[in-house]
Amino acid sequence: MSSFVVGFQDVDKSKLLVAGGKGANLGEISKIEGIRVPDGFCISAEAFKRSVGETSSIKELLDNLSLLKVEDRDEIGELSSEIRRSIEGLAIPQDINKEVTSFLSRLGEKHSYAVRSSATAEDLPTASFAGQHDTYLNVVGTEAILRNISKCWASLFTQRAVIYRLQNGLDHRKVHMAVVVQKMVFPQASGILFTADPVTSSRKVLSIDASFGLGEALVSGLVNPDVYKVLDGKIIDRKISTKKLAIYASKDGGTKEQEIEPDRQYAQALSRRIEAHFGHPQDIEWCLVDDDFQIVQSRPITTLFPIPAVDDQENHVYISVGHQQMMTDPMKPLGLSFWQMTTARPMYEAGGRLFVDVVRDLGSPTIRARLVELAGKSDPLIGDALQRILERGDFIPSLPDASPAGALAGGAPAPIETDPAIVTDLIARNQESIAALKRDIR
Repeated sequence: MSSFVVGFQDVDKSKLLVAGGKGANLGEISKIEGIRVPDGFCISAEAFKRSVGETSSIKELLDNLSLLKVEDRDEIGELSSEIRRSIEGLAIPQDINKEVTSFLSRLGEKHSYAVRSSATAEDLPTASFAGQHDTYLNVVGTEAILRNISKCWASLFTQRAVIYRLQNGLDHRKVHMAVVVQKMVFPQASGILFTADPVTSSRKVLSIDASFGLGEALVSGLVNPDVYKVLDGKIIDRKISTKKLAIYASKDGGTKEQEIEPDRQYAQALSRRIEAHFGHPQDIEWCLVDDDFQIVQSRPITTLFPIPAVDDQENHVYISVGHQQMMTDPMKPLGLSFWQMTTARPMYEAGGRLFVDVVRDLGSPTIRARLVELAGKSDPLIGDALQRILERGDFIPSLPDASPAGALAGGAPAPIETDPAIVTDLIARNQESIAALKRDIR
């Protein structure tokens, strides 16, 4: 396998530092049975480092850029513009040029392509970089593709991308740009599908944004999409927007508009398969081409608040223990372990906070009323949320009052026998964790 140009078949999610976030995810989902991904290849981050990283004048500019802070927006704008001009003015090395040309000859030099940025700090679980780097659509001809590869490299240093990296604590000199070159598809409709509702954080509701033609009009904010909420294969909510603009790349050139009604149940099955493959909710870009769905991107949804990991399909209602105690900040691992070891009721960790599952309490007619009342006094929003869940009628199973006097969520635990060894054990476990982290860092 070449170190400069690799096909999707040679890329998977472990190749983040080779193909960047977008390229690694495209290579990964292309291997999922039943998922169609337009064919293509990646110009690796090594090609970027070879072409850009070894240029002394650009190194000096990057050193200067690393000294700036988010507040220095004018200086960032000037310096990033100079870096982009320098990169676009570089000649792509002949050996990289030759490998790109070879891949294009196999796929078809006369075909239209999308040339897409794929940074090594992109589509990550904690930072998506959505919309920060540039993509060029409907590019035809080897020279045009090579020219747009340079533009993608340069887009690593748009002002918005530089500021986003600063906000996320990423070093400009340690982030590199791979480029995806992918066959164009000409969709009747396209959009974005979230396998978890980004507004409510519900993991069971799909949110589908759809518009006519290419997705560029949607992701760039030029049009308001139609929005569909889907639960168990049924549309539970929809918002149809007036769309005055659609971007559509015709096979024969020019643009056109065309209405279409996507088959959303099939989209749900595909999206759930992708989500199951990656193991967490996904933000998926799709195209509908000749009544067939094709996937052109998948990345983690980074805005969802984490929830406790469970391995069943049962309903759960979690209340934050810390919020009941006016402790709203995340806890350190030692504190989490201490609470979990010394409380009689199981506590579940997510996002550095502890939660108790009160679904059985809400199912008990006697405990339910006291729980809602006490939670409401502690935090009216929690009390209101619990009441809304009860009003749904189908979420909480009705249970017998096995223990009417049982302890409420977040209440005082039953007394436990004092055991000094607990502290020693916690300290030992903490030291083992630190030692393991040090080994991993080395």
